[in-house]
Amino acid sequence: MRNLYIVLFLLFSHTLLSQSNGSIAGELTDKEMNNEPLAFANVLIKGTTKGTTSDFDGLYEISNVAPGTYTIVFTFLGYETLEIPNVIVEAGKATKVDAALGAGSVSLDEVVITTTVSKESEAALLLDQKKAVQIKESIGAEALTKKGIDDAAAAVAQISGISKQQGSSDVYVRGLGDRYQNTTMNGLSLPSNDVNKKNINLDLFSSNIIENIAVSKAYTSLFYGDFAAGNVNIDSKEYTGNGYVDISLGSGLNSNAAGTDFVTSEGTSFFGFYNRYDNDPFAVILSHGVDPDQAPDPLNISGSIEGGYSVNLGDESRLSFFGMASFSNGYQFLEGPALDFTNDIKVRFPLVNEYTYSTTTTAMGNIVYRINSDHKLKFTSLFINSGRDAVGYYGIGGNGFNRDGFSNNGDGGFFQLNVQFNQDMIFVNQLNGEHTFDEDWKLDWGIGFNKVFSDEPDRKRISLEDYQFALDDDPSTNPIFYDNIAFDNQRFFQSIEDDELNSYINLSRKVSEKVTLNFGYNGRRKERRFNNWRYGYLIADKNANPVTDVNNLNDFFDVSNIDIPAGSGLWDLFIVRNPRNVDIGLVNRPQVYENTYKGNLDIHGVYANAELNLSDKWLLIPGFRVESYQQRIGYDVINPVPTDPGFRNAYENIYLPSLNVRYALNEDANLRFSFSKTASFPEFKEAANFVYEGVVQRVGGNPDLLGKPDGTGPIYSEIFNYDLKYEWFPSRGELVSVAAFAKAINDPVNRVVATDATGNQRFFRTGEQAKVYGVEVEIRKNLISDEDDNAILSFGANAAYTHTEQDLKTVSTADGFTFGTSFADRTSEELEGASPIILNADLNFSPEFENYKPSASLAFSYFSDRIYAIGSGNLGNMVEKAVPTMNFIWRNAFGEHFEANLSVQNILNPNITLVRENTGVEDNNPLVRGFVRDGDVILREFKRGINAGLTLKYKF
Repeated sequence: MRNLYIVLFLLFSHTLLSQSNGSIAGELTDKEMNNEPLAFANVLIKGTTKGTTSDFDGLYEISNVAPGTYTIVFTFLGYETLEIPNVIVEAGKATKVDAALGAGSVSLDEVVITTTVSKESEAALLLDQKKAVQIKESIGAEALTKKGIDDAAAAVAQISGISKQQGSSDVYVRGLGDRYQNTTMNGLSLPSNDVNKKNINLDLFSSNIIENIAVSKAYTSLFYGDFAAGNVNIDSKEYTGNGYVDISLGSGLNSNAAGTDFVTSEGTSFFGFYNRYDNDPFAVILSHGVDPDQAPDPLNISGSIEGGYSVNLGDESRLSFFGMASFSNGYQFLEGPALDFTNDIKVRFPLVNEYTYSTTTTAMGNIVYRINSDHKLKFTSLFINSGRDAVGYYGIGGNGFNRDGFSNNGDGGFFQLNVQFNQDMIFVNQLNGEHTFDEDWKLDWGIGFNKVFSDEPDRKRISLEDYQFALDDDPSTNPIFYDNIAFDNQRFFQSIEDDELNSYINLSRKVSEKVTLNFGYNGRRKERRFNNWRYGYLIADKNANPVTDVNNLNDFFDVSNIDIPAGSGLWDLFIVRNPRNVDIGLVNRPQVYENTYKGNLDIHGVYANAELNLSDKWLLIPGFRVESYQQRIGYDVINPVPTDPGFRNAYENIYLPSLNVRYALNEDANLRFSFSKTASFPEFKEAANFVYEGVVQRVGGNPDLLGKPDGTGPIYSEIFNYDLKYEWFPSRGELVSVAAFAKAINDPVNRVVATDATGNQRFFRTGEQAKVYGVEVEIRKNLISDEDDNAILSFGANAAYTHTEQDLKTVSTADGFTFGTSFADRTSEELEGASPIILNADLNFSPEFENYKPSASLAFSYFSDRIYAIGSGNLGNMVEKAVPTMNFIWRNAFGEHFEANLSVQNILNPNITLVRENTGVEDNNPLVRGFVRDGDVILREFKRGINAGLTLKYKF
């Protein structure tokens, strides 16, 4: 059909030719992509300005060419420059010239290799989206550069139906949160760097290592069955071309942090590393104090170096290298109130000052060996170190309140110092292969091993009463230590270690032009080991030993003041567990651990699907997957529930059908439909019976998500997905799409706030079913283009509306559950983490002058209120309030080597607010005055500040 179309195209062109001129026409194909059509390549008659570009189907025509002999030049960004000489044009005739472009050498005189490959091009990705067998959307390196996008999280936020809050790592697909999505790199699973999350923080993936990012919102059998909102896949950057080196340096300021006397944790490095892991926590406590350190001026810096090189080993064989390393940091100063409210005021801090210092160190390298046009191997190694240091002063105004306080002086002046550092080190190693046999058989495979170290070493939390006396300049009045329990003043250590082995293999057989079959396997084996240690300070006599200097607590907690022998010191260290089988008491002793758990996840899936081209318009992809799911978690925690056996073991074989349909309305528009059955599995942190205690929040897991102690009950959520989408590609780089979607989630999981004295948040299967439906709209439009159809001024916008509703039920310990919850008279609620409205828009201006190529981008995003945790009993939900975000990027390329780029992020600087709704608390109550707004109690509120920075880049 393609050859017939070309012939008809040429015949039609021939009838339009004048008697004096001819034309040149033909087809361009992509050698790097199995000779698929190569769209948007440039075709030029050498020595003239006459030329054109290939269309979506790789077809081109240069009309009205005077008779003669010419050299035709074919170019495409990242590919060879191919010159074909001696092309003869005759009057009244069309000359057919077909060509195939690739990134390797060819047997022609001139070959020019540039630095970017086709999968980075925005236009090429739209072509890929148009031809894809499933519903997906992508953004490539070209768009990342144009829009000034620095990381993967900001990149996916440009895609319709996806939101990402500035300064937060959470990404929401179609309004659904972390537990309903997956993240992969090069088709292989990526680990989570955070015990509280299922997915890796996409902020950690700098744009330097990204070739493109694809978000698949409709399921196919190739994906793991744990799929609901979507799958985010990052293709790591490859390089094919001449050697190059890029070096960039940048600096900037945060508007809140600038000018502050910044402080950081003692014992952590400027580059985000902690160097005491080889020491036992007990030894660390005895040798190091609690006070934070004075930090240098809060100036953000960043730097990176990247380079690549290719070696041609033969006519078709090539070895390519790419590597990069980068470092960036950021200072923030957060100021605002914080409240611990369950069914009553527990703790109130009208003013909190928190100094946060974050770092990201990234290194990635890959080697690509293209054996020939049919065989390719790729090895990728990635290392990421992410550090976050936070020093929080809670209640600095002297008017903090603790419901359980002892002081008789007014509100008690309750105050807490919280000093903590979190470090996540991630190692990812992958080997991928692509092979073609006899043009009809294709084999793709990959194997990866992930290692994660996630640590919170030496969190220090000190609690004081009568803090107002530290502000009165009266040396005779001073604060005292608050010590309701031993752990009100504490040192806390936490260690998480994850290992994951994962792989996939897909065998594709092209039976005919109309039928292609796919068979495959993918699986993963993951293990998590968790431990924490906690030591409490037992204050010998707080009234006899007041705090005379709140900025110098080290003198008090110096090891010389330990109460040995008894009665001779100021404090003891208290633990809740002895080393096993050793009766040496609970005071001034090292401990084996406070809480521990071990989780194992084994998933093995086999699948088959068929790509059925029923006609030029209809493509059907039925698929079926069988997945073996097993998850086990065992835990040993303090204060266990007596009826809890301390472990759960869940196993089931799951059968997952899917159907994807694409109907080509015409050459530029598709109508798509998708149906699938998928699943959602609990995460370790959701199922482990461990409670993490923040300053004003406590979040714990619930082993009942993997079944009740007696082995009954659901162990996963069953999901039915429906999608319908219309997409139109009016011209190069442009898109208009409208999508509708619906989901039914059986036995959904939500975070719930308890109404008891603890106020712990835990995860429950809160109802029988949740229903989700919504609509997405997206447009990308080139407002002004140059003569080569490159966008000078372009606009993009997308919007999504998602409605969620689930029934609520009582979960009772009388029915055999470990933990219980109820919702009073409420019978339905929205899903936790779901934003009803998501908006994204961007405006890009990219003019081009002779030696100056500026690009300016203005991006806006918005998400509406979403539930953070469902309120139990008669109390309302914890809700994250709506946040608008605006960023401006101005890139300036001078010649071929130098760039100077300016960025201004979080321009609107909105309030980040968490509230508790419908509490019934009046704002005239002195305990919550200033915390109540529109009937809701403010639990936490602050501004992140505006970040402005300048980056200089030079390319060798």
